[in-house]
Amino acid sequence: MNPMQKKNLEVRRTYNEHLGKSVVKALEANGFKAVYAGSSEEAVNKVMELVPEGSSVGVPGSSTIRELGLFEELQARNCRVFEHWDPSLAPEDRSRRWEEENTSDVFLSSSNGVTLDGMLVNIDGTGNRVAAMAWARNRIIFVVGINKVSRDIQSATQRIRDVATPLNAISKGIDIPCANTGFCVNCKVPNRFCRATLVLERAPFGRDVHVIIVGEELGY
Repeated sequence: MNPMQKKNLEVRRTYNEHLGKSVVKALEANGFKAVYAGSSEEAVNKVMELVPEGSSVGVPGSSTIRELGLFEELQARNCRVFEHWDPSLAPEDRSRRWEEENTSDVFLSSSNGVTLDGMLVNIDGTGNRVAAMAWARNRIIFVVGINKVSRDIQSATQRIRDVATPLNAISKGIDIPCANTGFCVNCKVPNRFCRATLVLERAPFGRDVHVIIVGEELGY
């Protein structure tokens, strides 16, 4: 790494920290329990501090959680992990797995977007993930990369449609229009991803909601 690369890396690290801590303050003002983690390793440690040993943990379709290697960490803590992405699941068992995710002791996910004023924005196809975020009675932990910070709800929603959804479709090998154009075209195809939108303006009543903002790019 040459001197300019080192300097740019440090500038980016400082910028991410300032931005992340600003978002944490906004989330706290909205009733979320929020912290900043400067690295993936620090984020993993903060997650594991919130997950009791031997508890059940539901993990929906989150690339961030898998990218952090949290499955291995959870298994080492004797946690029962429920995930509907399990390739061994028969199609008829998938709906049962969604229910197990949503009724687990801990619901561990990312968020598609977080705004500068401390709101969480998510778009789902099936709706199981946003349903758990809004209503399920378990502890919920969001782990959000700094790349998902947007100025407001409108820009967060647009980023999800133009960036996160095409990348997600490409990663799954699913042929929908945005995966081919690289941006949203408000498609009408049967396998359209974007179907249910949830904005958490405040932490929901009666929920133990934690948000970890990570000073690295994670997920889509």
